[in-house]
Amino acid sequence: MLDQYQNQLTRMLEAEQYGEAKELLRFLLQCQGEEKHHYAEWENLLTWLDVAFPSYESSETSGNLDEGDDDLEASFRKEALIPGQYDESYVQQVLYIIQHHPVADQQILALERAAHLEHPAVDETLIKWLSDNELHPALQFKALQCLKKRGVSGEIQLERLGEAVEIDIEQTPLSMEEFPQVVSRVVERVELVTEVIDSSMPHFAKELWKDCLQCLYGTLAYNRLLSDDDDTVDCFAAALHQVLELSLYGRVNDDDVRDTYGITDTLRFRYEQACRSLRQVALLKENSDGAEP
Repeated sequence: MLDQYQNQLTRMLEAEQYGEAKELLRFLLQCQGEEKHHYAEWENLLTWLDVAFPSYESSETSGNLDEGDDDLEASFRKEALIPGQYDESYVQQVLYIIQHHPVADQQILALERAAHLEHPAVDETLIKWLSDNELHPALQFKALQCLKKRGVSGEIQLERLGEAVEIDIEQTPLSMEEFPQVVSRVVERVELVTEVIDSSMPHFAKELWKDCLQCLYGTLAYNRLLSDDDDTVDCFAAALHQVLELSLYGRVNDDDVRDTYGITDTLRFRYEQACRSLRQVALLKENSDGAEP
C-alpha cells in the first residue's frame, strides 16, 4: 500500500497536481506504523510545496478551475512558480536545492522553478551540474526538459546508464506526446494484452514505460527503439510486459511472454537486449525508492 501511495504522489508531482499532492502528504503524515524516515521525507516535501506553491490546494478545498481556461491555469502555475520579486539569494537557493538536496522530488520542484527564472547564472549552472556529476538518469531528463523550457539550444555530453551520449537539448520531449510514434505503439500493444489479465496492469504499464523512456532517452537502447518497425515494437512490448510482471508479482513465465508477442528465435537476441535495458531502469527505480534520505 505504501508503494502505491508513493507512486501516486510521484504521478501527482509530475502532473503538477500540487494541491492534490499536499492533501495526500497530509494524509500520509497522519498514518501510523511507517518508518521514521518516511515521515521526515513527507514532512520536508509538504513544507517545500507549501512554500513553493502556496496558491495550490486540492479541488475539494479550493474548487475547480475552468477546464477550458488553459491560459488562466497557466497563469496561476507561473504565478505559483515565480514570486512577485526575487533577489540573488532566492536564485542561489533554488540552484543550491537542485544541486545538493538529497530528495529527488524537491530537486525536480526546484527545476520547475528554475525554468522560469530570468537570471544569467541559471543556464550555466544547470549545464555544468549536468555535465560534471553522476546523476540519476530520470533527474538528468528533468534537467534537460528544464533547459529546453528555458530556450537553451545546442548539444550536451552526458553519461547515461554507463554510456557517453550527446543529446540535442532542443529535441528533448516535454511530454509523452512529443516522443516518436513508436513509443505509443509499444505501450498500446502491452495494454491490449494485459487488460485481460488484470485491469490494473495497463495503468502500471504506462507508468513503467514512462520511467523507462526518461532513463533510456539518448542511449543505444533508445536509438534501437527508434527503428519503429513491427519487430522492434514486438521486442520492446514483450520486454515491457516481462519487466512489468516481475515488478508487480516477482515472477514471470518468459516462454508465455515470447509466445504472446511473437518473439521468434530470430528476434530472441533483440528481445533480450530490450529486457536488459528495461530491467536496468526498473532496478534503478527500485533502489532509489528504497534508499533512505
